[in-house]
Amino acid sequence: MNLNLESTIISESLNTKGYAIVPSVLSALECQSLIENYQSDLYRTVINMQRYRFGRGEYKYFKYPLPETVQTLRQELYKPLAPIANEWMRNLKIPDAFPLSHEAFIEKCHQQNQLRPTPLILKYETGDYNTLHQDLYGAVYFPFQVIFILTQQGRDHEGGELVLTEQVPRAQSKAMVLKPNQGDAVIVTTNFRPVLGTKGYYRANVRHGVSEVTTGRRFTLGIVFHDAA
Repeated sequence: MNLNLESTIISESLNTKGYAIVPSVLSALECQSLIENYQSDLYRTVINMQRYRFGRGEYKYFKYPLPETVQTLRQELYKPLAPIANEWMRNLKIPDAFPLSHEAFIEKCHQQNQLRPTPLILKYETGDYNTLHQDLYGAVYFPFQVIFILTQQGRDHEGGELVLTEQVPRAQSKAMVLKPNQGDAVIVTTNFRPVLGTKGYYRANVRHGVSEVTTGRRFTLGIVFHDAA
């Protein structure tokens, strides 16, 4: 696990693009270990996407206590992202301020009765996809989440690109299609991001999803920093 992140580069990418790709955070062995644990008893809930009209595929939410790798990623990735989140709130003149430690932030979630952990593993077979969505789960949420690619496009599967759409006021949505590699971390905004216009900053709403997997099997790990109600 490589958590030596260049916060300046991440901040610049998030501010200009609304996302940031951090290469090779997880090793191939760490990715494989997470995939192999998919059939274990580490999870609190299994979701069939088609049943809820979220797309096609399956995902599982981890239960507490989280596996060590997942807990470490959640705590350590929060640290460089919290100051960026606070900068975004100031730019948008939103009075929220996020604690600089994940433990303190989770306490805020629990005070609002958001008690259920939200990190998850997603599995896509051939023909599966994920519709555009936002992972909010309650009144308290963190502006960023991190998606880890556990399989390699072109080897383990074809298709399954990560799709982001950004909606700005009085304009059509902008689509971004990302093809990160195995072990890469993709930081995306959970809800909206600040964009500097002629009259100051405004909110651009962002959603994310996954295009259809045309062959093979695709796995990802999602690190959502807030807990669910």
